Amino acid sequence: MGPEGFTQIIKMPNGQEISINTGRYAKQADGAALLRCGDIVMLATVCSATEVAPETDFFPLSVDYREKYYATGKFPGGFFKRETKPSDYEVLISRLIDRALRPLFPDDYHAETIVQVTLLSGNKEEAPDCLAALAASAAITVSDIPFHGPISEVRVAMIGDEYVINPTFAQMEDARLELMVAASMKDICMVEGECKEVSEAEMLGALKAAHEAIKIQCQAQIELAERDNKEKRVYCHEVNDEDLRADLTAACYQPCYDFALTGCADKHKREETFSGILENYLTKYTEEELETVKPLAARYFHDVERSAVRNAVLNERIRLDGRQTNEVRPIWTEVDILPKAHGSAVFTRGETQALVTVTLGTKLDEQTLDGAVVEGTNNFILHYNFPGFATGEAKSQRSTSRREIGHGNLAERALKSMVPHDETMPYTVRVVSDILESNGSSSMASVCGGCLALMDAGVPMRKPVAGVAMGMISDSETGKYAILTDILGDEDHLGDMDFKVTGTKDGITACQMDIKVDGLSYQVLAEALEQARQGRLHILGEMAKTISEPRSDYKEFVPRIETIFIPKEFIGAVIGPGGKVIQEMQKETNTVICITEDDKKGIVEISSQNKEDIEAAKAKIRGIVAVPEVGEIYDGKVTSIMSFGAFVEILPGKDALLHISEIDWKRFETMEETGLKEGDPIQVKLIEIDEKTGKYRLSRRVLLPKPEGYEERKPAPRGNGGNNHGNGGNRNNGNHGHGNGNNGGNRGPRR
Repeated sequence: MGPEGFTQIIKMPNGQEISINTGRYAKQADGAALLRCGDIVMLATVCSATEVAPETDFFPLSVDYREKYYATGKFPGGFFKRETKPSDYEVLISRLIDRALRPLFPDDYHAETIVQVTLLSGNKEEAPDCLAALAASAAITVSDIPFHGPISEVRVAMIGDEYVINPTFAQMEDARLELMVAASMKDICMVEGECKEVSEAEMLGALKAAHEAIKIQCQAQIELAERDNKEKRVYCHEVNDEDLRADLTAACYQPCYDFALTGCADKHKREETFSGILENYLTKYTEEELETVKPLAARYFHDVERSAVRNAVLNERIRLDGRQTNEVRPIWTEVDILPKAHGSAVFTRGETQALVTVTLGTKLDEQTLDGAVVEGTNNFILHYNFPGFATGEAKSQRSTSRREIGHGNLAERALKSMVPHDETMPYTVRVVSDILESNGSSSMASVCGGCLALMDAGVPMRKPVAGVAMGMISDSETGKYAILTDILGDEDHLGDMDFKVTGTKDGITACQMDIKVDGLSYQVLAEALEQARQGRLHILGEMAKTISEPRSDYKEFVPRIETIFIPKEFIGAVIGPGGKVIQEMQKETNTVICITEDDKKGIVEISSQNKEDIEAAKAKIRGIVAVPEVGEIYDGKVTSIMSFGAFVEILPGKDALLHISEIDWKRFETMEETGLKEGDPIQVKLIEIDEKTGKYRLSRRVLLPKPEGYEERKPAPRGNGGNNHGNGGNRNNGNHGHGNGNNGGNRGPRR
């Protein structure tokens, strides 16, 4: 039967039952946990090196979340039919786990550590990502790796006025707020999600509801670790010289503090000045001494600089660049700067600058999502690019980084709820943010620049959106803290919180928060949210000076899309066998036609840069789906000549019989006498639809003046086979209804 290990059962207030087993699977890893919740099964493992490379002064942590396609009974796509590089969705979940775990490892622990979370089983109704951090934390908690956890993570959705923990996909469709929240027993440490203009109070309510659920999961991990009873490893990854630390602090703290109060707005000048303070200190050492002193001095100086900058803010309320704590850097913006982009804008805030473009496409340009669990399409896409030159680095452009995927996702969630997705906005939208300069908050610059570019493109946004990054510096000993609006890169690096909030004038649309300290109260969070709201309103005002609402129309070179609706049963007729009809239609009208369906109708989107082409395509489609009516007059075209009459196309794909007797008031013996030829235009009237066969009968003569004194001839007695020429028919059915009257019987005497 194998070892049973230890299993901990977690019963959640919403009825969910989660079990975590350790000691039965993947036993050679430093820590492993198998999590089960209904159909969801995931394995989390952690391995940490026992040796550390010399002079390693950081924590090399890697977190990888992957979903096996067999988890939901699917084959992977592509030629190789196997899982390859992670999808954007998997990268985003990896980042959520990483950001929650990373701050809880000891500062002096530098062993390379790999956390892997693998979805082994799942379903299409429940999102497994909200359980991934719980599995990862459990694996670390039961290992011998030092860790100040446990933590866990849940999704909270606001549906109506109720907060729902770990909702299903169906429930999330009705949510006004959807957040992923990570926390320890005491404190919240990570938040990310999107909202539909919720208030700051509603946001705080969601965080509190999530934290209560997380406490239950953390307590279960503590109990599991106590049962497993594994001792944490002893390590020594730093060799320190406390005399050097004290001497450097005494010599460098005050110069750093004094410079922090000068309010230098130039990022590179600040870097040079702080580096100069360290270099000046090191001049008293010989070249031989520097070999051992310099690496330690660099590490100690970082701590000195951090302490001096933080104290300058706490004591004097002056920031590195001279701003007040609630002050936003100078902003300038411009739009329509690229002549052939559908929409373009530059947003500059201080030393952070984003060039953002918008491209409008058809339904064919939608992004296809084909994961093990998440599948479907996405018609609003935002890509974020961060080249090396944005920070003055000589770094070549390589594949998209996890950071770029994460920042792009945040900006996408901030904007997409303000872009309508109905017949008023039939386009697929791609927004690209290229960061040209960066000194903090480039993702928020992407939100602001993205909003400007969308309005420049004429996208009918419901309301303008802006974003601001908030920071915090605190001192647990004195209780002092300062909340900072629109943080610099240095303030992000040296501070205790990075809290990005986006929204309209009426509410929050997205947020992302990383907290690096323990003990952040809800009172401080509420203060940060209110200060963020004030900063957001200021930025919206600055953006409105350039463009305050979407342009009234798209630019002349933007493809036009019109939407029409057709009966669901006619979709096949418009597409045709093997797509022949729609392909020919696109070729003839120079358009792109996309057809989708819902429960009641077919939705046809027609795209072209030419209005006349769209109208031509619409006419063809309406002709196909139109139902002929008795009494209607049609401008038709002769499609074939028979001995008994002609077939006339009265609507695209619909032919009907014009009998020889209905061509004119005078009598014709043969069709040659009529002068009609294939391809001739002719106006006809539909005079009958056979109730049994559904075939159509046309007349031309009823549209002509009746000759004076004309008398209708009496019908002749019919012989065997009669005078039945048929009523024509619908060529779509492959049946012209020719009849057989010409082939047999005695017509009888003419009268």
